[in-house]
Amino acid sequence: MRLASFLCLALGVAAPLLPFVSHGQQTTAPATPRERLREMFTMPQGMQEASYTVDGVAREALIYAPVTAKSAPTPVVFVFHGHGGNAKQAARSFRIYQEWPEAISVYMQGLPTKGQLTDPEGKKNGWQGRDGLEGDRDLKFFDAVLAKLKTDYQVDAKRIYSTGHSNGGGFTYLLWAERGDVFAAVAPSAAAAPFSMPKLKPKPAMHLAGETDPLVKYEWQKKTMEAVRKLNGCNEQGKAWNEVGTVYSSATGTPFVSLIHPGGHQFLQEAPPLIVKFFKEHPASTSTTTSVDTAKK
Repeated sequence: MRLASFLCLALGVAAPLLPFVSHGQQTTAPATPRERLREMFTMPQGMQEASYTVDGVAREALIYAPVTAKSAPTPVVFVFHGHGGNAKQAARSFRIYQEWPEAISVYMQGLPTKGQLTDPEGKKNGWQGRDGLEGDRDLKFFDAVLAKLKTDYQVDAKRIYSTGHSNGGGFTYLLWAERGDVFAAVAPSAAAAPFSMPKLKPKPAMHLAGETDPLVKYEWQKKTMEAVRKLNGCNEQGKAWNEVGTVYSSATGTPFVSLIHPGGHQFLQEAPPLIVKFFKEHPASTSTTTSVDTAKK
């Protein structure tokens, strides 16, 4: 493995996409969005590439759907990569299609976006950081994907979820703020939500954070988590959740789970089954008396 790729994996950021060089040639023409989606990932059975046109711009996503999705109500999990990442990387890291094969999982591809903390020139793929930016192109993209899913499959409207890392976690918070009625629960990772917070309405939420995150400072994330707990009407005292997290119960059925690890900005490899477990516990029809305290195992 090249040193650059090793460092990228260790730091939890996207490896740079190098031009393909064949024998007797310098480089090929620049890859199209669909060709970039095919790089670095072997498509599992049941996953397909999907194309959309949003305000005249081509957008791409990877969609895994079980064979039963056309005949029975099916949960949907949206997954958003971090700044500089891609849909295939998100599919490989979050692996929702493996942890919850009965659900539809959607890995959407961002566009070059100016980063709030890095990449000021906007050369890397990402998501709008707040409503109104980039003509709300990514909110419109989400709307288009969800609408097509409802046409193609039997989507269970009470079990639609969102998760994402870093910039993708921030976009999950933005979706909660701007499309909150769609989701049963959310699980952002390594993100803060200063712009989205005023519009959030109580909802079951999980937040993953590294205590030594050098990019999205843990103190910023801590403030976000405290604000969400207050919003959700959670108890001040938390209890152990699945041996690795802390759950703060809510009398209104909108608990908050924090999953804090000692690492930095990387996505926690152990997180996917816990995210899926949390989502399964919280369909939109969850009773106001439901508590995840009983989920400690």
